[in-house]
Amino acid sequence: MEIEDISATTPEPQEIDQETQNAIDIDRATGDFRVPENHEFDAGVGLTPETLDYISSVKKEKDWIREFRHKALKTFESKPMPTNWATQDLNNIKFEEIRYYLANGQKPTRSWDDVPPEVMETFERLGIPQQERAFLAGVEAQFDSEAAYSNVKEELTKQGVIFVNSTEGLREHEEIFRPYFGKVIPTGDNKFSALNSAVFSGGSFIYIPKGLKLKQPLQAYFRINSENFGQFERTLIIADEGSEVMYMEGCTAPKFETTTLHSAVVELVALKGAKIQYVTVQNWSANVFNLVTKRGVAHENAEIRWIDCNIGSRLTMKYPGVVMKGEGARGEVVSIALANDGQHQDTGAKMIHAADNTTSNVVSKSISVGKGISTYRGQVHIPKHLKGCKNNTECDALLINANSQTDTYPAITVRGNKHVTQHEASVSQVSQEMLFYMQQRGLSEAQAMSLAVNGFVNDLVSEFPMEYSAELKRLIDLEMEGSVG
Repeated sequence: MEIEDISATTPEPQEIDQETQNAIDIDRATGDFRVPENHEFDAGVGLTPETLDYISSVKKEKDWIREFRHKALKTFESKPMPTNWATQDLNNIKFEEIRYYLANGQKPTRSWDDVPPEVMETFERLGIPQQERAFLAGVEAQFDSEAAYSNVKEELTKQGVIFVNSTEGLREHEEIFRPYFGKVIPTGDNKFSALNSAVFSGGSFIYIPKGLKLKQPLQAYFRINSENFGQFERTLIIADEGSEVMYMEGCTAPKFETTTLHSAVVELVALKGAKIQYVTVQNWSANVFNLVTKRGVAHENAEIRWIDCNIGSRLTMKYPGVVMKGEGARGEVVSIALANDGQHQDTGAKMIHAADNTTSNVVSKSISVGKGISTYRGQVHIPKHLKGCKNNTECDALLINANSQTDTYPAITVRGNKHVTQHEASVSQVSQEMLFYMQQRGLSEAQAMSLAVNGFVNDLVSEFPMEYSAELKRLIDLEMEGSVG
C-alpha cells in the first residue's frame, strides 16, 4: 500500500503555554469510577487452553463452540503482532497478565430490580435505565464479561425481533446464529479477531424479521470495571429483507495504572433491501487498548452505515468496513476521532465493492490535542470487472498546537474506467486570529476554543441520534484557559 505522508505540508500551529496545555482535557467524570469487584466466576490470569475450557464449562457450551475456541487460540498464537503500524505500543500488551473472564452471573435479568446492587449503581450513574425509559426499544448492559441486564419491548418480541446476548443467541437461536457466525469476519482475519474468537463473551445477537422497520433504536452499553481485564464481546446483527434497525453502543472504563484490553468483533448482515445503522460513542480511559474488528455485508439494494465517535483510550485501532456484495448496495462510514495528550487514534474505513452500481462514502474528522496522534487509514477497492461504482472519501484534521500530529494513509484501488471516485483531505489549525476574533465578541478563550472545535465537527455530530449528539458535544468540549501563543 502506498503511503502518503502529509506531515511535510501540515501547518505549523502556535505553541501554547504549559498552564493552558494542562487545562486541555476531556470531561470523563461520568465514566471514571469503579465499584468493588465481586465476581462469582473468574478464569484467573493468563491465556491457556484451560482458560478456554473454563469459559466453555461456565457457559455450558456445545462441543462445536469449545472446538471453535481452541482452534482460534492456535490461530492467535501462530499470527505475529501487526508490524506495519503502532508496533511499539502494541508490544506493551502483556497477554499473560490479562484476566480473560470475570462475571457475576451467567443469565442477564429482564428487570433492573434484579440487577446486583453494585452493578445497578454503575448503570444508574451512567444513566442507562433512564435512557431506556425515554427513547429506546431495547437495552443490553454488559458489566465486564457478561450482560447484567437484557430486555426488549414486549411488542417487538411478538413481532419476531430477537435481541439477546451472544451466549443466549448461540444457545437458543443456533439455527439463525450459526450460519453467519464467523463468516463476515473469519477467525484468521487478524491476530485480534483470532483472540476474540478464542475468549469471546457477551455482546449482542440481533435478528430483525422481514419488512419490520424499528422506529426506536436498540442500545448496548459495555462497561469495564476490573483492573488487568480484557473485554471481548462479540456482536452479530442480521437484518432480514426489507427491514431496518439502528443499534447504538456506548463504552466506558475507569482509569487504572495497568493496561486494559478491549478487543471486540462485530459482524453485520443486511439482506436484500435492508438497512442497518450502527452508532458507537466510546469514552475509554487512557489506559485502554481498543483493538476491534467491525465489518458488514450489504446484499442487493441494502445499506450499512457506521457512525463512530472515538474519544479516549491509549490506542484505538478501528476500521469499520462494508462489503457491498449485491447490486445497488450502499456502505458508509462517518467518524470522529479525538486524540488527547499521549493518545493515538488510528481509525478509518474499509470499503470493498463486490457488485455493480454500488456506492460507498467515507467522511472522517479528527482532532489532535497536546501530543495526541490522529491517523486516518482507509481502504477502497473497486475491481476491474465491475461497472457503475462510486466512492467519496473525505479526511479532515484539526490540530490544536505544535506538538499535535495527524497523518492520512488512503489506499484507493480502482480498476477499469466505468467508476467515479473522489478523495479530499485537509489539515487546519485553531489559530490565534480565530480565537482573538471570537474573544472580541465577548467569548472567553475556553468558550472560543469550544466553539471552534465543535464547529469543526458539527456537521458530523448532526448525524448522531439527538440523545447522543448532546453527549458528544459535552465530551468534545475542550476546556482551555489562558491565551494561545
